[in-house]
Amino acid sequence: MFYAYILQLKDGSFYHGHSDNWEKRLKEHQSGIVPSTKNLRPVKLIFYAAFSSKEKAIAFEKYLKTGSGFAFRNKRLI
Repeated sequence: MFYAYILQLKDGSFYHGHSDNWEKRLKEHQSGIVPSTKNLRPVKLIFYAAFSSKEKAIAFEKYLKTGSGFAFRNKRLI
Protein backbone atom coordinates (compact mmCIF):
# COMPACT_ATOMS: atom_id res chain seq x y z
CA MET A 1 0.00 0.00 0.00
CA PHE A 2 0.99 3.59 -0.62
CA TYR A 3 -0.35 6.63 1.18
CA ALA A 4 -0.92 10.33 0.65
CA TYR A 5 -1.16 12.38 3.82
CA ILE A 6 -1.72 15.87 5.18
CA LEU A 7 0.00 17.26 8.24
CA GLN A 8 -0.86 20.46 10.06
CA LEU A 9 2.26 22.30 11.15
CA LYS A 10 2.94 24.41 14.23
CA ASP A 11 2.25 27.64 12.33
CA GLY A 12 -1.16 26.36 11.12
CA SER A 13 -0.01 25.66 7.57
CA PHE A 14 -0.31 22.28 5.88
CA TYR A 15 2.21 19.82 4.50
CA HIS A 16 1.20 17.28 1.83
CA GLY A 17 3.25 14.15 1.29
CA HIS A 18 3.25 10.51 0.25
CA SER A 19 4.90 7.38 1.62
CA ASP A 20 4.72 3.61 1.61
CA ASN A 21 4.69 3.68 5.44
CA TRP A 22 2.83 6.71 6.78
CA GLU A 23 3.39 5.80 10.43
CA LYS A 24 7.17 5.72 10.00
CA ARG A 25 7.08 8.91 7.94
CA LEU A 26 5.01 10.69 10.61
CA LYS A 27 7.62 9.75 13.23
CA GLU A 28 10.32 11.16 10.94
CA HIS A 29 8.42 14.45 10.70
CA GLN A 30 7.88 14.54 14.46
CA SER A 31 11.52 13.82 15.28
CA GLY A 32 12.88 16.55 12.97
CA ILE A 33 14.49 14.30 10.35
CA VAL A 34 12.51 15.90 7.50
CA PRO A 35 14.14 19.25 6.63
CA SER A 36 10.95 20.91 5.33
CA THR A 37 9.06 20.39 8.61
CA LYS A 38 11.95 20.36 11.07
CA ASN A 39 11.41 23.93 12.28
CA LEU A 40 7.61 23.69 12.23
CA ARG A 41 7.11 20.99 14.84
CA PRO A 42 4.99 19.72 16.41
CA VAL A 43 3.14 18.29 13.44
CA LYS A 44 -0.34 16.78 13.58
CA LEU A 45 -1.68 14.18 11.17
CA ILE A 46 -4.90 15.55 9.68
CA PHE A 47 -5.66 13.01 6.95
CA TYR A 48 -4.26 10.03 5.10
CA ALA A 49 -5.57 7.86 2.27
CA ALA A 50 -4.37 4.47 1.04
CA PHE A 51 -3.74 3.72 -2.64
CA SER A 52 -2.90 0.53 -4.49
CA SER A 53 0.01 2.09 -6.37
CA LYS A 54 2.71 4.65 -5.76
CA GLU A 55 1.64 6.55 -8.87
CA LYS A 56 -1.90 7.02 -7.54
CA ALA A 57 -0.62 8.25 -4.16
CA ILE A 58 1.71 10.75 -5.87
CA ALA A 59 -1.08 11.91 -8.19
CA PHE A 60 -3.39 12.55 -5.21
CA GLU A 61 -0.62 14.39 -3.35
CA LYS A 62 -0.08 16.59 -6.42
CA TYR A 63 -3.82 17.23 -6.63
CA LEU A 64 -3.89 18.31 -2.99
CA LYS A 65 -1.28 20.96 -3.83
CA THR A 66 -3.49 22.59 -6.49
CA GLY A 67 -6.13 25.24 -5.95
CA SER A 68 -8.87 22.64 -6.37
CA GLY A 69 -7.05 20.39 -3.94
CA PHE A 70 -6.84 23.18 -1.35
CA ALA A 71 -10.60 23.74 -1.67
CA PHE A 72 -11.26 19.99 -1.39
CA ARG A 73 -9.01 19.74 1.67
CA ASN A 74 -10.63 22.69 3.41
CA LYS A 75 -14.20 21.65 2.62
CA ARG A 76 -14.05 17.86 2.91
CA LEU A 77 -10.99 16.77 4.89
CA ILE A 78 -10.49 19.24 7.74
